Amino acid sequence: MMVIAELISVLAKGFNLPLVISHWSVQTRLIASVQWSLVNHKGAPPQLKIAKIKLSKQQWHNRNKQFGNRKKAIRASNKAKQYFGEIAKTHAHLANIRQDFLQKTTTDISRNYYRIRIEDLNISQMMANHKLSNAIANLGLYEFRRMLTYKQPFFGTRVELVDRWFPSSKTCCECGHIQSMPLSERVFVCEAGCGNIRDRDENASINLRDAPFDKIRLA
Repeated sequence: MMVIAELISVLAKGFNLPLVISHWSVQTRLIASVQWSLVNHKGAPPQLKIAKIKLSKQQWHNRNKQFGNRKKAIRASNKAKQYFGEIAKTHAHLANIRQDFLQKTTTDISRNYYRIRIEDLNISQMMANHKLSNAIANLGLYEFRRMLTYKQPFFGTRVELVDRWFPSSKTCCECGHIQSMPLSERVFVCEAGCGNIRDRDENASINLRDAPFDKIRLA
C-alpha cells in the first residue's frame, strides 16, 4: 500500500525530495509502505536545480537588454530576440526534466503497489507561503496526482484520496492523541505519554494508511 503524506518537510530541504514521504502537506511525502519509504529515499533530479540556476544566470546577465515596449513604440534589439529564444529553450528543458521525473516516479510506484493513498492538498493556499511556493511549483504536485490517477487502468492500481482536513501530522499513530505540530518539528513526540517517538513523516504515513473510511474517496 502506498501512502502519500506530508511533502512540506521535503520542500524545506529544497530539492532533496524523498520520493517516499508522508504528507507532499505539499511537501507531500510519497510513502509506499512505511518500511519502503524509509529505505528508498529518492530525491528530485539534480538536473532540475542545475537548469534553474542556469535560467537565473541568463536572466541576470541580460537584465539590461532592450526588450522593447509596444506602447512606447520601442522595438526589441536583435540580441534581445536571441535571448528570448535561449530562455524559451531553458524553460522547455526544465519542463522536460520535471515531466520525465514525474513519469518515471509514478510508473515505478504504480508497478510496485496496488493500493495508493494520497492526501488531498490545498495547493493554492500552500503557494501563498513565499518560503515554499517555489519548491511547490517546481515539483508539480497536481501533475503527480494526475499521473497516478490516469495510470490506474494501465497498471490495475487503486488511487485513494484522504480528506485534506484529516490531521495526519498532528495525530499520534499509537494512541490517537492530537497535538500541535509546527513544520519546524520533524520528530513526533506524543505529549499524551504513550511513548510514541518517531519521524514526523512516518507517523503521518501510518495515520494515512489507517485513516477512517469516511475520510477516504477514490481519486
